[in-house]
Amino acid sequence: MPIRHRVRYEIPQQARLLTCSCYRRLAFFGNEAIKDAFVEHLRVCRESDGFKLFAWVVMPEHFHLLLLPNLPTTPVSVILRNLKEPFARMVIGRWKELDAPILSTITDSRGSRHFWQRGGGHDRNILGGHELPEKINYIHMNPVRRGLVTRPEAWRWSSASWYAHPQTGTIPIDRPH
Repeated sequence: MPIRHRVRYEIPQQARLLTCSCYRRLAFFGNEAIKDAFVEHLRVCRESDGFKLFAWVVMPEHFHLLLLPNLPTTPVSVILRNLKEPFARMVIGRWKELDAPILSTITDSRGSRHFWQRGGGHDRNILGGHELPEKINYIHMNPVRRGLVTRPEAWRWSSASWYAHPQTGTIPIDRPH
């Protein structure tokens, strides 16, 4: 099967809905310390890459981000590389230190270890209007639909609390216009 390459449409002032999954859709984010570390890493990347962040959630086996990249300086491909590669190295490095049993599960036939599912994940341009609040709601309702919480703002690893109680939460949120 040929390798398909993701086509990204970098359109100035157009928000993007990004979804990336853990390797083999394994629940690496089922661990609270890994979720917390990822949220902190997302906060740092938001500051260093200069993108606007409208909504986010970390689920057990994937994450969603709704953001506006700082074009042309920092396209989505750079944001994802800066977000995913160092984080994967850090977690896998820790698993190596611990000689964690998960290492055999994440090692492929060539001996490479993976944290993220291969490919660029799902990337969708958001046109605005009703679509932006619809996607924010979709992101925030993920943990509720999965039965992890009964109210979106109760999920600690999401921007829902920022919307429910402005100026609270782990990462500052940019309100869409």
